[in-house]
Amino acid sequence: MLTKNGNIIKRNQFNSGGVPAWDSFIDDLFGDQLGHVKNKNYNKISTSPKVNIQESDEGYTLSIAVPGYKKSDFIIDLENETLTISAELKTEENKKDIHYSRKEFEYTSFKRSFTLPETIEVDKIEANYTDGILSLTIPKKEEAKPKPARSISVK
Repeated sequence: MLTKNGNIIKRNQFNSGGVPAWDSFIDDLFGDQLGHVKNKNYNKISTSPKVNIQESDEGYTLSIAVPGYKKSDFIIDLENETLTISAELKTEENKKDIHYSRKEFEYTSFKRSFTLPETIEVDKIEANYTDGILSLTIPKKEEAKPKPARSISVK
């Protein structure tokens, strides 16, 4: 299929409704011109990483997919019942002898906040960063943990 400017759209560039996918459409519409557009905020991206939250009898595990960071990049704060996790990642400054026709990554940051229940042990929260996953272990208070069933005899 041809676009207005004569570029060819491949079959796999269509979404399920038979309409060209948005990124494919934009690339075909502007061609290489888009790579030369200058926008001072283009390389400053704030993203919202994917999060998994698991609950068990003992507590919660919060796992955040944030590859490319170092342990020292993370800031984890707890104020009242709000847990806030943020990070900022910057790359090296542009070298003057390198010419990019398109540069889409340079700076990224994120900030996620979670309201925690009152039934957690705030002093026992632990964080670990391994293989691009930031994991927080958030234990429940003893009184919030389920109690085993017991029988009560009638007197």
